[in-house]
Amino acid sequence: MVRKIMIVEDDQPILDLMDLLIRKLGYEPVLVPNGLEALELIKKEAPALVLLDIMMTPINGWEFLEKLRGEYGMRQIPVILFTASPLVDEKMEKMKDPHLGVLTKPVSLADLKAGIARYLG
Repeated sequence: MVRKIMIVEDDQPILDLMDLLIRKLGYEPVLVPNGLEALELIKKEAPALVLLDIMMTPINGWEFLEKLRGEYGMRQIPVILFTASPLVDEKMEKMKDPHLGVLTKPVSLADLKAGIARYLG
């Protein structure tokens, strides 16, 4: 069974690129254009991992993560923040979440593969 990776990204060209890269790595992408839709889908889709953009609307990546870990109680799903923001590391230090990683945009196929392998083997 192919494992699903949910990609939550509001920039359509990046979402399209990530779709291709995830398929190339042998996973099934679940493409979601915003955090609210992702929260609705996450229980149905049961992804093995979430690639999460930080700068989105109507909720940003941090708000999505807070709801996922808090209200939804999904602390074990690995989440890789997918961002160009330099402030992510500082905020992550405060969270101390072992199931949380970062990939910097733009990402190479090798870095994406390594980031996913960290959580999915």
